[in-house]
Amino acid sequence: MLTIRGPQSSISDRISRRRWLQIGGLALGGLALPEILRAEAVSGRSNPAKGIIMVLLPGGPTHLDTLDPKPDAPAEIRGEFRPIATNVPGIDICEHLPRLARLMDKLTIIRSLVGFRDDHNTHWCTTGWESHPAMDSSPMVPGFPAGDWPSLGSVLSRSLGPRVPGVPPCVDLTPKDADARFILRTPPGQPGYLGVAHAGFEAQAVDRRNITLEGVDPRRLDDRRAMLARFDDFRRQADAAGLAEDIDVYQRQAFELLTSSRLAQALDLNRESAQGRRRYGLDSAYPDEREGKTHLDQFLLARRVIEAGARCVTLAFSRWPLGRVLRGDHNWDWHRDLFPEARKTLPLLDLGLSALIQDLHERGLLEDVAVVVWGEFGRTPRINQNAGRDHWANVCSALVAGGGLRTGQVIGSTSRWGEEPRTRPVHFREVFASLYQRLGIDVANTQFTDLSGRPQYLLGEHRPFAELVG
Repeated sequence: MLTIRGPQSSISDRISRRRWLQIGGLALGGLALPEILRAEAVSGRSNPAKGIIMVLLPGGPTHLDTLDPKPDAPAEIRGEFRPIATNVPGIDICEHLPRLARLMDKLTIIRSLVGFRDDHNTHWCTTGWESHPAMDSSPMVPGFPAGDWPSLGSVLSRSLGPRVPGVPPCVDLTPKDADARFILRTPPGQPGYLGVAHAGFEAQAVDRRNITLEGVDPRRLDDRRAMLARFDDFRRQADAAGLAEDIDVYQRQAFELLTSSRLAQALDLNRESAQGRRRYGLDSAYPDEREGKTHLDQFLLARRVIEAGARCVTLAFSRWPLGRVLRGDHNWDWHRDLFPEARKTLPLLDLGLSALIQDLHERGLLEDVAVVVWGEFGRTPRINQNAGRDHWANVCSALVAGGGLRTGQVIGSTSRWGEEPRTRPVHFREVFASLYQRLGIDVANTQFTDLSGRPQYLLGEHRPFAELVG
């Protein structure tokens, strides 16, 4: 993603008036997700799923104190929290997730997730691959393709294109703060070798990664020469990088974005009803949070953006502000004081996530929108001397819902103290493969070419697994 800057020079008008009107008309008249679903129902056509919301819990959430409690373990293993029953008999989760417990029939817990590394990097949560170029504090892993792996949202952009003109296929709601980006290490909507035309739109960033036209506002859209001049820098960069084929895609998306108010309206929470804001806890006071702020609005924004027509929406959730714990900010890297931190964080996650799932359900969207919640690894079974848990890459848990996936179940189990998978180890690329399948992408046969000209499969040998997709 980059800002399209422009010198005051002009270039030839390469878009006909007919094409210009087509772009504007589509952008203003495009259907949003509910209308698309109704139209498909009438026509008899139906795609497997329509979109995905990915909730990242950066820092490495603790599996034993959330989705995989061990009430019979010694105190130094089981911790301070007790399990509670859910609305599915035989499935228990942490007592601080009561709202999610009442929605268990709409959820699936994966307790035996494997394939991670001891590295604070959400790269594999968003791309499906642990291989990535060297970056601050991340080890070099050989085998990554030229240009790096694309995120799930970028793959959907490349494979399926925009659903609605004026709404980018991939939208990233991650806070723009530099420390928040440091915790993630890689942009959730990174395009990798697919090129900048398929990068996620960073809704809260004001930097070179946004698709914006500097110096052009909607009142000047009738001046096509002024607008096209702003693409000059990008065109030169694309030509130099050998990505000329991206220009038309990028140009079309930028025009559609600027000629439509759909995304801007979806991101404007003032347009949400009082009842909707109340459901997500946005009308409540949070005196225990810094400046009384939370990131609960991210869940509501995710619903609004996916409903407006995005294919993939990512958000990163923690207490406010998301950033480095060593600087006094918040994420899920609880090496010390885990239980006081969890007592404040888990109820916020419970509120926002349950509101999102119930809201999608009531709007008739849950079967068409998959939700996945996870972080980059789990936490040590044994509580350390600082009353926290350290990094644990051997196993962790994840939560999935919607998208036509099988729900009301637990997949896999861990050993007595939660150290290793006991039954059905699930590699995180199997989860990706299952999501891709539900979105209509065949991972066994789909290939894209990296920047060195080498064809790449999306997920190697990993395939969808029956326990999740049926």
